Amino acid sequence: MTNSEILKVALITGAGTGIGRAVSMALSDIGFAVVLAGRRQAPIEEVAALVKQKGRRALALVADVANEQSTHELFAKTESEFGRLDLLFNNAGTNARTAPLEELTAAEWRAVIDVNLTGAFLCTQQAFRIMKHQTPRGGRIINNGSISAHAPRPHSAPYTASKHAISGLTKSTALDGRPFDIACGQIDIGNAATVIGSHVMDGALQANGSRAVEPTLELAHVAEAVRYMASLPLNANVLSLTLMASGMPFVGRG
Repeated sequence: MTNSEILKVALITGAGTGIGRAVSMALSDIGFAVVLAGRRQAPIEEVAALVKQKGRRALALVADVANEQSTHELFAKTESEFGRLDLLFNNAGTNARTAPLEELTAAEWRAVIDVNLTGAFLCTQQAFRIMKHQTPRGGRIINNGSISAHAPRPHSAPYTASKHAISGLTKSTALDGRPFDIACGQIDIGNAATVIGSHVMDGALQANGSRAVEPTLELAHVAEAVRYMASLPLNANVLSLTLMASGMPFVGRG
């Protein structure tokens, strides 16, 4: 089998719903076999069935990215099934309740950091261990950041801190992966039309204390952007891409 015939394999965390689901389908459309990781069996099995209907390979694996042992098992099963890993999309994420910073508990803080940041780190570690030693060597890691990686919303300290930290993880990963043909980039999304982002359609809290309904971005556009990043050769990398609903109150003051 020549290099051009080697099956491309992508692992997507948080693959059962929202952005993860849309990206999983989009990557399968361009030839990737997809490993669908999530905490609930039913949603990832549903996505796997849709991928298989299109004649692509899919593997649904229940995993908790915040748990080191679970993450290790996720990547071990991926390597056992496919023999390699070409793309990791660190997408799994969570948020804390909207509350004044001083009212949040340490447990609420840790719950967000454990999934959004530590989970991405643990998955990146495991991806490195595979990508460094496979043939052909290398791969790509794409981190799902957020507009919050640039500017916070009110009462969002855990989430905002985690996404600022993801920017640092992205840059360190890109640097440390360079000698091993591992590229790493980040997509910062603003107001994607997902369940977790539905509050913006109901009236999101603004910096001046008011609430305003904000426009949203269709998931298909997010999936298309990630698909573009994933389609590049490893000697090219989108280090940072910001994709947002054009009318959202991000650029400017107020």
